[in-house]
Amino acid sequence: MNRKLPEYLLGKYQLIGTVTFSVLFAVVYLNMSIPFSDTAWFGLGDSVMFLYTLLFIIVSLIILITSRIFMYTSKKLFEMTYVEYTLWCLAEIIMICGLYTWITTDWAAPHSEVALKVFGRAMNNGVVALGVPYIIAGMYFAIIDKNNTIRLMNYENVVTDEPARPEALHKVTLFDNNGSLKMSVNPDSLYYIESDDNYIKVWYTDNKGTLQPYILRCRLKTVEASFKGSGLIRCNRKYIVNLNKVVTLRKENDGYILVLDNVSIPPIPVTKTYTDAVLSHFTETSPLLEPMEE
Repeated sequence: MNRKLPEYLLGKYQLIGTVTFSVLFAVVYLNMSIPFSDTAWFGLGDSVMFLYTLLFIIVSLIILITSRIFMYTSKKLFEMTYVEYTLWCLAEIIMICGLYTWITTDWAAPHSEVALKVFGRAMNNGVVALGVPYIIAGMYFAIIDKNNTIRLMNYENVVTDEPARPEALHKVTLFDNNGSLKMSVNPDSLYYIESDDNYIKVWYTDNKGTLQPYILRCRLKTVEASFKGSGLIRCNRKYIVNLNKVVTLRKENDGYILVLDNVSIPPIPVTKTYTDAVLSHFTETSPLLEPMEE
């Protein structure tokens, strides 16, 4: 539970999809549960109850949308864990149930109700109405992410009537979030891959030796999983670097930096999380390239 939350749960489109699915699920669930509740006041016929219903829906949407906007921006400030994500979702449910309790006890209740009892019943329904779609949405995005990763890792097993070419199996193949092949590049031409929110930029040299970016919609985490055991390695949250293009690994005050063999590329920092993996690569595969202490 204290593990870092996967990035696919905090993407812009994933958050929008979660909110949309949760609202639709909640509407269906609440309409089905109304006949079995003695404090339910949702309705479309009576004008007053319709206003209460509309008010509750609008404010609940504002709570969810605002919360998810903050969740989306928070990933730039800290790495959210499963525990923090669960508590965040629970806080959303509590706020919406508190809103329901307030409207019920102060305005819409058919008879006098104890706020604590109303809140308790609201929480029971809220956990189902919002908690279940949160779980389903998370599982759906996890399956999509896993399928994309498997598709990337098993590209060489694609059935084709063309004879296999050894050099083709060593090309770096990149797919978008829909699983469509977007780019295949020789690793000798690839320098690094840069994360840009829900997109990545692949920096490579063309046949004229000019450094070029190629942008596609994909997450860096998915790409990273397909390069295990190769010279492409994650060195911080934003970059995957082709270590075969590194000419200098240098230790500075803030940590290590990588200098590539293209002067137009600025030095790329190695953060503490990925330092051991980067250093072990040079120790095992490039004994002549040692970290340099200043």
